Amino acid sequence: MKLWWIAVVSSVLLAQTSPYQAEIETARAARIEELRADDGWLTVSGLFWLKPGKNVAGSSPRSDIVLPAKAPATLGVFELTAGTVTFTAADGVTVSSAGTPVRTQTMDFRGGDKTALAAGDLRLFLIRREDRVGIRMRDLKSAMRQKFAGLTYFPIDPRYRVEASFTPYREPRKIPIPNVLGQTPEMVSPGYVTFTIGGTPQRLEPVYETDEKKDLFFIFSDLTKRDTTYPAGRFLHTPLPRDGTVTVDFNLAYNPPCAFTDFATCPLPPKQNQLPIRIEAGEKAYHGVTK
Repeated sequence: MKLWWIAVVSSVLLAQTSPYQAEIETARAARIEELRADDGWLTVSGLFWLKPGKNVAGSSPRSDIVLPAKAPATLGVFELTAGTVTFTAADGVTVSSAGTPVRTQTMDFRGGDKTALAAGDLRLFLIRREDRVGIRMRDLKSAMRQKFAGLTYFPIDPRYRVEASFTPYREPRKIPIPNVLGQTPEMVSPGYVTFTIGGTPQRLEPVYETDEKKDLFFIFSDLTKRDTTYPAGRFLHTPLPRDGTVTVDFNLAYNPPCAFTDFATCPLPPKQNQLPIRIEAGEKAYHGVTK
């Protein structure tokens, strides 16, 4: 194809892209970069729940925490005592944290990737889920990351961008949110939203995902889970309410981490957020390769 014709086609396609479409495409590109990053979900390759006392980690099959073959036979020991985890590296093994060599270190639950233990391509850091304490592992050269071929989506449809009415609770309330571990931790909800799609009124109850309460977090499912989207549901973030209104854009709905790795601990949609309609917008189920 001649260069002038390529330029004409590109100009036509650009002209056909509305500012709204460009906004969604930009968000989708950022989402993919986030997944592909060193601290993205595509690198999460293990989760090991600790028992009280000493937990030996290494590639030896006799280890309590069996790491990939590229790890030393014995990397070190994670000791869980009274809710505190201390790591001690094995003799002759190189382990670092934040660029500093580690011999013995009390691990920080809040540090995440910033204070992760690094050993070659592997990163190890703490997580806590209710009464369970675990070590999550990243592999910067995981097969999942190397083979990632992108995401698939429903066509961008402005009809799924709705202005919802926000009804605040008199006081924010804690609501039970089940997760894939069989636990039911509570999260704080400031109220609920109501909106209409296809002439049908709907209601969703968001929560705050973090203590910063920067936005609203919707954990929901709809009838597309039967054939097109991730069966366990999807996530969506929106800005905080403004003048009693929340903009809910399902074109930005995305898959939870559990769609990409078996080592996530995803929350599941509570009963009140399981919509009896099809929301044909946002990310489709992830199958490892693009369709």
